[in-house]
Amino acid sequence: MLAIRLVSEPERLDTLVLPVRNEGSDAPATLVPTASPPADDLQAEATALIPAARLSGAAGEVREHLRPGGTPGRLVLLGVGAGDEQSWRTAGAALARAAQDEAQVTVVLPAGDQAALRGLTEGLLLGSYRYRLTETGGAPALAEVDLVVGDPEGLAPTLDAARTTAEMTRLARDLTNTPSSVKNPAWFAARIEAAAAEHPDLHLRVREPEELAAEGFGGILAVGGGSASGPRLVELDWRPADARTHVVLVGKGITFDTGGISIKPVPAMKLMRKDMAGAAAVVAATLGAAALRLPVRVTTLAPLAENMVSGSAFRPGDIVRHYGGLTSETTNSDAEGRLVLADAMAYAVREIKPDLLVDLATLTGANAVALGKRHGALYSENDQLAADLLTAIEAAGERAWRMPLAADYVEYLGSDIADLHSSPARGAGSVVAALFLREFTGELRDRWVHVDMSAPSWSEDTHAELTKGATGWGVRGLLRWLATLG
Repeated sequence: MLAIRLVSEPERLDTLVLPVRNEGSDAPATLVPTASPPADDLQAEATALIPAARLSGAAGEVREHLRPGGTPGRLVLLGVGAGDEQSWRTAGAALARAAQDEAQVTVVLPAGDQAALRGLTEGLLLGSYRYRLTETGGAPALAEVDLVVGDPEGLAPTLDAARTTAEMTRLARDLTNTPSSVKNPAWFAARIEAAAAEHPDLHLRVREPEELAAEGFGGILAVGGGSASGPRLVELDWRPADARTHVVLVGKGITFDTGGISIKPVPAMKLMRKDMAGAAAVVAATLGAAALRLPVRVTTLAPLAENMVSGSAFRPGDIVRHYGGLTSETTNSDAEGRLVLADAMAYAVREIKPDLLVDLATLTGANAVALGKRHGALYSENDQLAADLLTAIEAAGERAWRMPLAADYVEYLGSDIADLHSSPARGAGSVVAALFLREFTGELRDRWVHVDMSAPSWSEDTHAELTKGATGWGVRGLLRWLATLG
């Protein structure tokens, strides 16, 4: 990962990056006033280059100018759009890709601009992310970035927050990108255990199949019953002494989803290693909260299972008895995520009793049908809680849209032989899945948020700070929100 350091004056000038802003479509692009302005001759040269290079100043636009024998030897003009945090994030990612053949670059930033520093740092670290099981083709050469900010000491906490956020997002991407030939529930739990060991104040418990059976986690056991790799329930707890709020985060952790006996077609199955992206996000956010020592208690529950086809797989029409006693009829074994989430949520409500409950899940294809590839679908009955989380998600550079919990769809959950029907096929798939989960929120119903993030958990291309593959969606938004609860 890139080494980023703060300096008060440029110290290495092989490649110097100057930001260029555009206030609007009709306004000319201009150099951004920075903490350490370039020399007059260099500033005049850069100002003349902007129109000559047809630089609009749009976020992520990059123009490189070679200066043989000069200092700096390379001058890079970097578009930062309107200069908001997301524009700087986009710019940082573009710079990481454009400068990948350089060993080191120096970027001059506006004095005291925390949003610029945070956005650029996250963009650099996320835009330079790559996941490969082979180094064929070579890794990017860019290893060091100096950021000229004027007051390195004063801005160090901002850099730390940005670096931690990016590190945890990269961890969630790594976990999600890992092939399921490696990644089963036991492997995932072991990775969490190893990561948690770096933070001695974290508390970890991993329930294995025997404990799950003894305690009545019927949903997790049903979904994991068809696999040779048994299910797990990971409970990770960050307990700062000064916490005033306790949040439980629940993340769907299906390490591979064949659809079970209701088997998926090949095109729908080939990326199902990503079906644990919700669990990756909530675990990484909890690790981030501990690393940043956020003054909020966070308990994460990651129900982990592999939904496979075998003689021991649960069948369409089976009745599942969930933690706490509620039963559900499932006529589609490919609607498995809500079964494991229901167990974990019921356990959180009955035993942990937090102030707030939030779950993230790659739950339905209907998420993408409704909102496209980049928005999560957010559900809650609490207007303030929904607004606060949406604000944090947007500030962090992620996207979500609040969806309705329509009362007239509740009848879809009726079953002749169980308390609930978990897999009705009568339309509004994402909404109905949310309504099913709501049945397990108990007294936390008005303090619960569900986010269906199947669509934004994966990117089919590289754009802005996203790279092709797992996005780590949810880590940034959760950390930004958790930081407001102290």
